[in-house]
Amino acid sequence: MRGALPRAIPRLGGVRALLPADVPFAPRRVPFFYGWVVVAAASSGVLFSIPGQTMGVSVFTDSLLEATGLGRLAFSNAYLLGTLGAATLLPRAGVWIDRLGVRAAALLAALALGAVVAGLSQADRVAKAAASLTALGSGAAAFAVLTCLFVGLRFFGQGVLTLASQTMLARWFERRRGLAAAISGLFVAFGFGYAPRLLDAWIQRAGWRGAWLEIAALEVVGMGLLAWLFYREDPESCGLTRDGAAALPEKNETRPSRDPATRAEALRTRAFWVLTASLALQGAVLTGITLHIVDIGAEAGLDRTGAVSLFLPMAVVSTATGGLVGWLADRVQIRTLILSLLGWEVLGFAASAHLGDAVGFWLAVLGLGVAAGHFTVLSAVGHPRFFGLRHLGAIAAASMSTVVVGSALGPSALALSRAALDSYQPALHAAALLPLAIGVFALASLHPRDVPTNDP
Repeated sequence: MRGALPRAIPRLGGVRALLPADVPFAPRRVPFFYGWVVVAAASSGVLFSIPGQTMGVSVFTDSLLEATGLGRLAFSNAYLLGTLGAATLLPRAGVWIDRLGVRAAALLAALALGAVVAGLSQADRVAKAAASLTALGSGAAAFAVLTCLFVGLRFFGQGVLTLASQTMLARWFERRRGLAAAISGLFVAFGFGYAPRLLDAWIQRAGWRGAWLEIAALEVVGMGLLAWLFYREDPESCGLTRDGAAALPEKNETRPSRDPATRAEALRTRAFWVLTASLALQGAVLTGITLHIVDIGAEAGLDRTGAVSLFLPMAVVSTATGGLVGWLADRVQIRTLILSLLGWEVLGFAASAHLGDAVGFWLAVLGLGVAAGHFTVLSAVGHPRFFGLRHLGAIAAASMSTVVVGSALGPSALALSRAALDSYQPALHAAALLPLAIGVFALASLHPRDVPTNDP
């Protein structure tokens, strides 16, 4: 059975024939470069992944705790196990995306994510039914049900849908990849920052169960149609060229150092692990803060609204920063941007331990916001710059798997600090030291492809 799966994967490529590039319209007939439509579609796809992202779960956390009867630490551990389960599946998903195509992958992910979100709206009822039919107690049943649902939520939302969208964007650009990532990052950063408020209002209107059911329908219909209508594999399959009319002679592509790397080759480089560790640390701590933001705010003396208000100004900072970082990504080494990300992580993590103080609150907004702006762009441009496009799905999935593992550990680490030390502050202060260690390795990490693609 183990050997049958790899042999079956090449046959997935036949699915692309069911989604021809010229249906329902031919991108080459659009009166401007279709890559800019791809930027809008990819950005929307990442925004549709919000139910599978931590900020999408965080607003529902207290409602789930009340409905299932789980404690905060048990809930965090279910989220941890579910996220780790998703992380183990992601490397294979990256290979599938390369073979199946980003369009089909995004469509299938939208349908699956909608089904999982609908399941979460009934999580407490499913847990009660499971407890009555098995020897599990109510708490164990709730833990098991949530863990399984979190696997699907994180795999299809944060994982496949995000990965397919980012991979598509990278394949349509070369010399303007940083600009495209910056434009996408503007919308994604603002959307992620505003999402907690929007979801909170949604819950107030429809209740947590009704909100999730409506979101599930939106995923299936909205994201499903978006993927079918506007997602396309790459410009070559549409009779176009990368970067469109703005493309310059690809003289840099003739350099031996720019030959596309395989996933195995990428995993053997220090650059891969420095980039991945920097992104994973940001994902871990920001996920922990986001999932526990209401309780972190309560410890600092803030009410629910005050705590959640952290995200909107953070989104503004992230949006502005993402534009600048995207512009720089076409002009400076990726290593420079990684070092900048690490520096802002130190500030953001340390300041998050002091949200009750006005200075601490705004330093957290600044540090976390600027770091988030770096994260969005580096996620999109780092891997293609270092390793090329041929195996981008597999390489990016391997990196994202580590990022997802980090996002799994972050909430549990903060919850453990709260349970053992009665405060989130020790974990946040410790987290602020970790970027310094990664920075030491980043200073020594060179990669032959780490040159601006706009170099004359």
